[in-house]
Amino acid sequence: MNASPSHRPHPAEWTETQSLLPSAERDLPAGRHQFHKEQMMARIHEDLRTSSRTSSRTSSRTSATSPVAPVKRSNPFLRRTILLPAAALALAGAVAGGLALTDGGTQDDTTALATGPALTTRIGAADAKGAPQLLDRISLAAADTSAPTPRKGQYIYIASKVADTYIKTVGGKSEAVSNELHSRQVWNSLDGRDGWLIEAGETSDKGITLKSNVPFSGAYNALAGLPTDPAALLRKIYQESDAVRDPEVPRDQAAFVAIGDLLFESYPPAEVGAALYKAAAKIPGVVAVDDAVDATGRHGVAIARESDGERTEWIFDKKTLRFLGERVVVVKAKAGDLLKVGTVTHTSAITERAVVDANKQLPGQVS
Repeated sequence: MNASPSHRPHPAEWTETQSLLPSAERDLPAGRHQFHKEQMMARIHEDLRTSSRTSSRTSSRTSATSPVAPVKRSNPFLRRTILLPAAALALAGAVAGGLALTDGGTQDDTTALATGPALTTRIGAADAKGAPQLLDRISLAAADTSAPTPRKGQYIYIASKVADTYIKTVGGKSEAVSNELHSRQVWNSLDGRDGWLIEAGETSDKGITLKSNVPFSGAYNALAGLPTDPAALLRKIYQESDAVRDPEVPRDQAAFVAIGDLLFESYPPAEVGAALYKAAAKIPGVVAVDDAVDATGRHGVAIARESDGERTEWIFDKKTLRFLGERVVVVKAKAGDLLKVGTVTHTSAITERAVVDANKQLPGQVS
């Protein structure tokens, strides 16, 4: 039975036996390692500042009966690596290697982050036949040109709520836990060379600067340069993702994740957004989901794809088909897996998306 904590709001679908504790103990938990990796990456290539999802959100989960092993999880603080130039990835990887950091993993006794029980949800029914029709409707909604076109010198502002589930090990005992649902604010210049990040519990209250000498794939200018023909766009996505993806990740899943990354913390021109959804309809294995819930509890329909027992879901408002957020849910698990069926390994919700006149300026503020 689902239950919500008495003193802290959470989506009704998250089964929690207690409230998520405040982030007080912070001796470099798994997420913190990724945050420090992000700071280093931001100095080399700003595209590694928002999520290292080249390997998608699929996981190699740790068995309760096996020795503690790394959990192959995506990094919620490093995004958009799918369409990066290979040279930039190589340079970033070399520096990151010097930090001896990994893309996720288990926590040991020295990484005692205060956390709550693993987030869980009801799994919506998937319909492969309904995906093309739903994506066609979403594409038409995305083609709406009423949103303002950014001008030179302006910034794209994205506010969201995010949370993740991982394996924590203390005293030799491993368990699935989730970090606290928290806010994230990102500013990006149109060329992607300048920006700012504030993430509760991961940066200071004032945030950190995001600067780069090269643009990143999710920047407005880069998105505006993408093909608007769905077939040509999908070919480009496959080509670029093949060059950087983890060999263990199927190329269709890598392409699906790449499109999702271009939709999340970005502001694509209407014709490009419409083309991205039409391109997604051409990826094998894509399904429609009748009900999914974002990080703030908003119900919607979803476009999803399953890989390695986890289903990545893009969630849309049922009426307007506006993009709400994304979640990754365990839909298949082997005996002894710590991440059970219904576990939400990642959840996010876009709460505001706007064009502002300056870096760190909030929507509605006068510059």
